[in-house]
Amino acid sequence: MQKHRTSNLRLVVASNRGPVEHHLRTDNQIEVRRASGGLVTALSAFRRHHDFSWVASAMTPGDRRIARSPKPLDNLGTTAQNSHSGTGTPDKPIFAVDFVVVPKDVFHNHYDVFSSRILWFLQHSMWDQLQAPKDKDTIGRAWCEGYVPANVAFAQAVAARVKRQQMPVVMLHDYHLYLAPGFIREQLPDALLQHFVHIPWPAPSVWRSLPISLRGKIYRGLVANNIIGFQTQACVHNFLRCCDEFLQDAEVDYVGQTVSFHNRITRVRAYPISVDVNELRNAMNSGTVKRYQERLRPLCGERTLVRVDRLEPSKNIYLGFRAFERLLDTHRELQGKVKFLAFLVPSRMAIDEYVHYRDKVMGLVQAINAKFGRDGFQPIEIFYENNYHQALAGMSLCDALLVNPLADGMNLVAKEGPIVSARDGVLVLSRMAGAFAQLQDEVLDIEPNDVDGTAKALGDALAMSQRERHERI
Repeated sequence: MQKHRTSNLRLVVASNRGPVEHHLRTDNQIEVRRASGGLVTALSAFRRHHDFSWVASAMTPGDRRIARSPKPLDNLGTTAQNSHSGTGTPDKPIFAVDFVVVPKDVFHNHYDVFSSRILWFLQHSMWDQLQAPKDKDTIGRAWCEGYVPANVAFAQAVAARVKRQQMPVVMLHDYHLYLAPGFIREQLPDALLQHFVHIPWPAPSVWRSLPISLRGKIYRGLVANNIIGFQTQACVHNFLRCCDEFLQDAEVDYVGQTVSFHNRITRVRAYPISVDVNELRNAMNSGTVKRYQERLRPLCGERTLVRVDRLEPSKNIYLGFRAFERLLDTHRELQGKVKFLAFLVPSRMAIDEYVHYRDKVMGLVQAINAKFGRDGFQPIEIFYENNYHQALAGMSLCDALLVNPLADGMNLVAKEGPIVSARDGVLVLSRMAGAFAQLQDEVLDIEPNDVDGTAKALGDALAMSQRERHERI
């Protein structure tokens, strides 16, 4: 198939998190790291075939310094470091990003409060787990003093990037930028706008937790796009239902999957994100991954379980370890023989709910290790860092990979694990992961809140014959 260069289409990608993060070192130089998150994974293969500009938030002090400096990166003493969030493939060499810089209080209200708390917990159907105040005044303040001005800033940055070019193409990403399409449309009426939502889109009943005025503005912003993409067909259907219920004067076509609003037709589609198989296999042949495999092999047991996740509530890590504890309680013959290697990436440590969840998980790990540990053996090994190659090496050595989120747009670990497995590892997968719709025929499925059912699935995976393991993978 012919490869098309999108330079002719003047493509701009806009997302809250860019492909790289810049971190200040003690010597005042800047270290460049591959950013965490599934978005970088999703666009890694795309980058090799298409040219595009990237507009993203300045997330770190190093990002802010880069945004203020007119010097090219190579003059700032940068070093590239591949990292991993639990999902992803190796990145190409670092390239420039247009950073959107907003005042720190605006960034806090936009990212920490409205996006990472209000929208994240709501869209993952965890509203009852949100400990922060969620009254109308708190939500309204975060909206007015963070979410709206940040989305305006993004729209201005995108408009500045394309300037007066005809028919610019803008690909927006995720829940941080629901208002930006409307603001961009005001400045660029002829632009082709596509918005991809990486996280789940829940039913209308869940969205009623937000004030009605905010719901309306979110949906009006989104239907300013020409195309809205989701991970699954279920999310497409839920979005159409929400437009039907919350967007006055909209005409929703469930068969054609379109929303007509104010003389504009928005197409709503499912585009399940893949991973780059060739890049993963190349990574597995790299010296870096092979060295990590050698380091990890002595930590494996007669049977080895693995998980790779950002350490945050929606990934359901706590109940996963509870299930492991139940497995050891009910199968005494496995005690001292099964190891659980958990590659957990620090996530959003400025948010209290994430800090509390991390402490809860780590406390449980200590209790399980104290309960079942013996003579230098501890059943759970935690790797608490953002390390891409190490996580790949861990997945390659497992007998079973546990992916048990409470809710997940896709979860690319579930797609990476079988590709990199060197032991025909069995995938134990939550039915609430978007990946389940594609992989369900060959996985051991679980309900994320069912500790006993998850323990049984882990036991079944470890006891499975080699022939069945091979057929499944």
